[in-house]
Amino acid sequence: MQLARIQTPDGIVTGEHRDGVVHTDHETHRLDDSDVELLAPCAPSALYCVGRNFATTLDQMDYERPERPDFFIKPPVSVLAPDREIAYPSFTEEFTYAGELAAVIDEPCSDLAPAEVPDVVRGYTILNDLDALDQDGRTARKAFDDSGPLGPWIETDVDPGSIDMETRINDEVRQETNTERMLFEPHEVVAFLSERFTFSAGDVISFGSPANPGLLEPGDEIVITYEGVGTLRNTVATGE
Repeated sequence: MQLARIQTPDGIVTGEHRDGVVHTDHETHRLDDSDVELLAPCAPSALYCVGRNFATTLDQMDYERPERPDFFIKPPVSVLAPDREIAYPSFTEEFTYAGELAAVIDEPCSDLAPAEVPDVVRGYTILNDLDALDQDGRTARKAFDDSGPLGPWIETDVDPGSIDMETRINDEVRQETNTERMLFEPHEVVAFLSERFTFSAGDVISFGSPANPGLLEPGDEIVITYEGVGTLRNTVATGE
């Protein structure tokens, strides 16, 4: 099931998305209607992001293999809805992307074993972990406004252990891999972080991306697809 969150004239509602239509208990909404807007599929209190989780990334960036999941946190202001324009940050000249699978937590929880993780995960979505590479430290690089485009919806029926993915920039494939190549698999990552943080419903945990060759320029279209989950699209604003 695809759970979509939308803005309607009567407020924000969540329902099941099927073929461009969101079904709630009492009505349906077409995504192509002018008064309906697709939002990020959840409103997290935090986005917990794992880096250096693919061997290809270690090779490209000359990182050492981590002994445990290497993580950082993006704040709620980082969330950007699907199809929205991304403002090119004024403080960087090295702006890049990372197409990541992400879990959405369904209920408050902590101290999980890996086998318990499926019971507390609502489903999976896609995060674009935008990065201002020339800034000092991960918070400055990654935790700014709109640095986490998220969506398009939450897929509740998918096995995160073996999913093909690709990222296209202006129709050119820039990233391509399968989640089975992760160093730390999703259930292991969620359990590891749950020892340190109490998750709230709607919180997001992303699992890293393969190597990301190339920077973003104004006008670039970013299209990230995870098989069985969906496709997240955003365009970098031109500033005109």
